[in-house]
Amino acid sequence: MFTLTQIKTAHAKVKSGADFPNYINALSTLGITQYVHFVADGCIEYCGANNFSIASNAKWDVIAIAKVASKELLQHALTIHQQGQTDYLTFCKQAGEAGVQKWIVDITAMTCTYYDLNQNEMITEFIPRV
Repeated sequence: MFTLTQIKTAHAKVKSGADFPNYINALSTLGITQYVHFVADGCIEYCGANNFSIASNAKWDVIAIAKVASKELLQHALTIHQQGQTDYLTFCKQAGEAGVQKWIVDITAMTCTYYDLNQNEMITEFIPRV
């Protein structure tokens, strides 16, 4: 089983989107198989084997989620974040502006899928293995 403290330690090493693959590797080592990140308040539910899960508390004041989703805005936000041009909170705000309600990282499949308010898939990215 894993703890929020272990997850926070792994996350503290992330400075930009460029560090994301290493972060996912660290979570996998902890036994996390999937997590769901809710953009509005930054709450994250982490899941592992045997239906074990824990959730973080809200991390920030509520970010508005656009009612009309834009894959183009999301793709732009992803691109600049992965290039290290934005920090995590800025990326989350830009994701909300693009209409992202949540994203689900499937560590087993090495994918990150972004969903709008209607639970429609917007973009699925493959996470590079490190």
